[in-house]
Amino acid sequence: MNIGLLPVDSSYPNLALMKISAYHKARGDSVEWYNPLCCYDKVYIAKVFSFTPDHGYYINADQVEKGGTGYDISKNLPKEIDRAYPDYSLYGIDKEAYGFLTRGCPNRCKWCVVPKKEGNISPYMDIEEVAGNRKHVILMDNNVLASGYGLQQIEKIVSMGFRVDFNQGLDARLVTDDIARLLARVKWIKRIRFGCDTPGQIAEVERAAKLIDKYGFKGEYFLYCILMDFKESFHRVNYWKSVSRRFVPHCQPFRDLNNPRQIIPQWQKDMAHWADRKELYMSCDFKDFTPRKGFRCNEYFKKIEHE
Repeated sequence: MNIGLLPVDSSYPNLALMKISAYHKARGDSVEWYNPLCCYDKVYIAKVFSFTPDHGYYINADQVEKGGTGYDISKNLPKEIDRAYPDYSLYGIDKEAYGFLTRGCPNRCKWCVVPKKEGNISPYMDIEEVAGNRKHVILMDNNVLASGYGLQQIEKIVSMGFRVDFNQGLDARLVTDDIARLLARVKWIKRIRFGCDTPGQIAEVERAAKLIDKYGFKGEYFLYCILMDFKESFHRVNYWKSVSRRFVPHCQPFRDLNNPRQIIPQWQKDMAHWADRKELYMSCDFKDFTPRKGFRCNEYFKKIEHE
């Protein structure tokens, strides 16, 4: 069979497409990125986000299969594909492995689709199965610290010397002294990531970081910050400037999962533009930031004062 792969909305390595490619190549099929000038027996189309536009053009294939959260929250890969070792050659990835140790999350954050899609947290794969023969591993678990199995896997990561990044962030509220000691022993790929999506998480991140630092960690803390209310979001993002350059906020405009026609407020785009560039964030106050000619962000504060 001649197989085409088409990621609709993301340039980030798509794990499902890499596994689909590996499965078909093992069967002797030809696999390539979809080319509209070619004809295929089957084309797989992947879409991560529900709010991004669909591929609006004719697909030249006998069969077309769409998958991913952006299309169908309930659809999963067949087990024989889901457990395939990914075909990293698709993206030219020759160093890192990608995968999950756990799936699901016990939290019910209104901006997150994971509990609805995957349910409560449960064991999924072993770090050796994910890593294969690679020593650098990008792990996409949504709340690994909420799982006893996940903590056992982190202990195994330490004992086997893997270098990892939990790129969806850890829950600072779950960091105890014992967990902090464990996390400080991990060989991190550049940084530890935490969610900092609510006012209460500021103190939790500081508490967790203090515990981890106590056991010798000297690296960077990368903080995911959902933007909702302007005044509260600004305080939560701006707070870290006065703490340490080791704390790096990353702003994410709030997406209403039930409103595909949602329009992102301009202030959220501008705050993300400012905070997501570390040197700009550290050297310039948001009020003084000029994202466009003739506009300074102090206008947002004036508007709040007059409301």
